[in-house]
Amino acid sequence: MNTNNKKAGFLWEEFTWPEIEAYLKTVDTVILPCGAIEQHGPHLPLDVDYFDAKYMAYKVAEACEDPKPLVLPPIPFGVSYHHDGFKGTLSVTNDALSKFVYDLGMSLAKNGVKKIIILNGHGDNAPTLSYAAQMINRDAKIFVGVDTGETSDVDLAGMVETPNDAHAGEIETSTTLAIRPDMVQMDKAQESTLKFGSDYLDFDDDRSISWYVRTDKISESGIMGDATKGTKEKGEKMWEVMIKNMVRFVESIKNTPLDELYQKRY
Repeated sequence: MNTNNKKAGFLWEEFTWPEIEAYLKTVDTVILPCGAIEQHGPHLPLDVDYFDAKYMAYKVAEACEDPKPLVLPPIPFGVSYHHDGFKGTLSVTNDALSKFVYDLGMSLAKNGVKKIIILNGHGDNAPTLSYAAQMINRDAKIFVGVDTGETSDVDLAGMVETPNDAHAGEIETSTTLAIRPDMVQMDKAQESTLKFGSDYLDFDDDRSISWYVRTDKISESGIMGDATKGTKEKGEKMWEVMIKNMVRFVESIKNTPLDELYQKRY
């Protein structure tokens, strides 16, 4: 993260208006990190989804070729009502988040941005962000894509032992241990593996549907997975894969003119 006083060179908020005007003539792509502030079991901090989205956006932009995509200030709050049985969770409505992202997208388009990549750190934001992306695309006629892990989920699945590892379990415990070990209380980590009566409800089944439930109905701890299996080594490998895949995706979008983007053959 940018903890010193030097400009990162790709953070939107660090530019002056003449500087951003000039920079937007060289690159038309932005990354919008979007997260959540919500319970992550008794062992992880509330900001996992927010911090991870911000961290990944920064690392991806840093690894991209010049001119680098611009990274917008992250959105900290998300659609988290399903976790509100646990204190500390802060939630906004689907309408509020979608309208906020829509307004922001339209403002970006007025600035000359032609491609918005929403880097979503909270899975339950996905339907709302996809709706906002559609509306921006409809009205501004620019490219808007939402990544909620799709670029790497297939790879991460082979790195974990836990089925239905959906929240604060093996994956998020590992990724947090890799970059913020001081924020993980492993002595409070628990095994809370989910088992459902139908494969169609399993979060990691290829045939499962999208469905929604309040977390306290299926987990007493707030964990959905096995947090005790999280390790720093797994997390480091996960971050390496996630960043590499996302860089490849962002570079392909950034380097393709908008009028060629939808039909260009690689």
